[in-house]
Amino acid sequence: MNVQPSASEPAAAAAVAVPEAVPALDTAGPRDPGPGPATGPGRGAALVPIVLVVAGGLSVQFGSAVAALLMPKAGALGVVTLRLAAAALILLVVCRPKLRGHSRADWGTVVAFGVAMGGMNTLFYQALDRIPLGIAVTLEVLGPLALSVFASRRLINVVWAGLALVGVVLLGGGGFDRLDPVGAAYALGAGAMWAAYIVFSARTGRRFPQADGLALAMVVAAVLSLPLGIWESGAKLTVPSTLALGAAVAVLSSVLPYTLELMALRRLPASTFAVMMSLEPAIAATAGFLILNQALSTTDALAIALVIGASMGAVRSQTGTRKKRQKG
Repeated sequence: MNVQPSASEPAAAAAVAVPEAVPALDTAGPRDPGPGPATGPGRGAALVPIVLVVAGGLSVQFGSAVAALLMPKAGALGVVTLRLAAAALILLVVCRPKLRGHSRADWGTVVAFGVAMGGMNTLFYQALDRIPLGIAVTLEVLGPLALSVFASRRLINVVWAGLALVGVVLLGGGGFDRLDPVGAAYALGAGAMWAAYIVFSARTGRRFPQADGLALAMVVAAVLSLPLGIWESGAKLTVPSTLALGAAVAVLSSVLPYTLELMALRRLPASTFAVMMSLEPAIAATAGFLILNQALSTTDALAIALVIGASMGAVRSQTGTRKKRQKG
């Protein structure tokens, strides 16, 4: 978890990715390009970062599926509390962030980052308690997609936004009551918090060394979620089996993906990383089907494919804009 601070806000805005991926984009230092096909041991080395990214995505979404299994025992808010608290403890031990030497603006930024993180997780798990995992992630990813479109200010991104909108209409099937309108609203709210998370993670990455800001923001998120989790679940949170599953969710959805994605970013361009992470709704739908028996209709699958296509297009468009500015 040793991340070097050289955040790039445009890259973060383009990262239509899972929440765990964003700090990696924001704080990753210069990447070692690694051995290329002409100088290295072969294509196998080039596939390593891709495998790491896919493994991280699988870990996140299967962690969410495990969280859905835990909800009947601990409730949605209880699961959020367990995940954030366990992840905060692990990150504090691993990162050992320094508390001194930071300005009031630094602390304000990390608190905002933690609030966005806590809000994003709370709203997403509320959605997950009401609608299928694949659909929840698809609606949530609209937040980063909207941020990417607004950040680029290019006409082509209106096309990508329109494509995503078509996908959302298909998911709604003419009305979100088919999905549970409250669950859909929670997922969209989580997407808005995700966009805020991206912005503040970029600023935190510039103000705090290594992964200190991430660890401290996770503590803020855990503290904010604690009263809600206790209010909903109370003593249920202290059951050993529930604590064990909560720790598993924290590892699968936070700690392991952070590590895998940071390793991948040392060899993989951030733009390629973001495009790959646009596949998260598909991975989430697979996890929902395999673990939760949440089968999708053909229309739902087409809708998810449209949102994935829009996400990839927006990321590639954003990357093209940055390359032109660099040449100019």
